[in-house]
Amino acid sequence: MTTRKRKNLSLPQSESADGEPPKRLIQSDTNTADHHHLSPYFSMKDPVRLSDSFFHQSCVDLAKAFLGKVLVRKLTDGTELRARVVETEAYLGGEDKASHSAGGKRTERNTAMFMKPGTIYVYPIYGIYLCMNVSSQGEGAAVLLRSLEPLSGQDVMRGLRAAKRKAGAKTLKDKELCNGPSKLCQALDVQRCFDRRDLATDTEVWLEKDPERENVPAGEVVSAHRIGVESHGEWATKPLRFYLRGHPCVSVLNRDAERQMHSQSSTDSQKTVS
Repeated sequence: MTTRKRKNLSLPQSESADGEPPKRLIQSDTNTADHHHLSPYFSMKDPVRLSDSFFHQSCVDLAKAFLGKVLVRKLTDGTELRARVVETEAYLGGEDKASHSAGGKRTERNTAMFMKPGTIYVYPIYGIYLCMNVSSQGEGAAVLLRSLEPLSGQDVMRGLRAAKRKAGAKTLKDKELCNGPSKLCQALDVQRCFDRRDLATDTEVWLEKDPERENVPAGEVVSAHRIGVESHGEWATKPLRFYLRGHPCVSVLNRDAERQMHSQSSTDSQKTVS
């Protein structure tokens, strides 16, 4: 399998509160064929790294705001992997029975959930896999990154995923590379040592705006119950999972939530017309 050769990229420009001119991103020298395959992410517009202020939102608002943003992982050899966030889950802190910080509980593992908004929280599951979260406003609140859409570096992601799979396993399609919380950590080589780092300032992982559009319209966001929290009573049914409707990289679709969303949209349209 051939790995695409790319020039190292400088860090993208950051939003600046002090009015200083931002640094310009040096675009990749990827060949024309690869640009056709990887776009629409790559364009003449410069990606903008999201600064500290972006993360200072309530947990639910941040979980929705993540959708459509681009997670960037810079490897030790300078290669930059990019993937668009298409699915998240909100964990609200002390009141949330399904949260690691339920009841205000603080442990060595969940310390990042109580740190400043934008702090990365990486924790192991089943002893071998990792999940990546980002703290928000609210005591002990954090957003789980659940699924991503690969944008660049798919061959590298595929190799990283293969290293964790059985020999002879079928080759993964692009949409299968990051369609789950532990899968995306494997594909982007998110390691346990990233725990407690600041996503707003880190040099190995950061978040960018999508240069093609500012925000995802509310009508494209599905709200559904979270995955794997069935034992937590009423909190198992709260619509705290958010994903881009119709996106092939979403880990689990909720047809009932989508139908309800469509029905509500139709009702609102009729009210507007009348």
